[in-house]
Amino acid sequence: MAELQQLRVQEAVDSMVKSLERDNIRKMQGIMFRCSASCCEDSQASMQQVHQCIERCHAPLAQAQALVTSELEKFQDRLARCTMHCNDKAKDSIDAGNKEHQVKQQLESCVTKCVDDHMHLIPSMTKKMKESLSSIAK
Repeated sequence: MAELQQLRVQEAVDSMVKSLERDNIRKMQGIMFRCSASCCEDSQASMQQVHQCIERCHAPLAQAQALVTSELEKFQDRLARCTMHCNDKAKDSIDAGNKEHQVKQQLESCVTKCVDDHMHLIPSMTKKMKESLSSIAK
């Protein structure tokens, strides 16, 4: 993928992840740490009970992190498939005898379209993740 296009996607995804971390994940971390601390304050509990309590406190955060990771992987996979299609079209074009310069331009145009299309998916993906994270946090 062209470096400039790759940078555009990376910056947009980084911005989304920072927003999710600031608005959702960080609050969940605070809840998890306070919950875990309260587990440790139970002097009557056995070591195993304290451990299980801490695990229960951590479960929503682990679920949230898994959700974000999964969504980002799906997004990357879709973008990779799109750019792979561009590469295949470029190879077919070269095999058909088209000039390298023309094929390079077609490839750049195709990759730019992939990036544009996927950039438009980021706001709805962010909204979906924020809704899912809010429901996990409850």
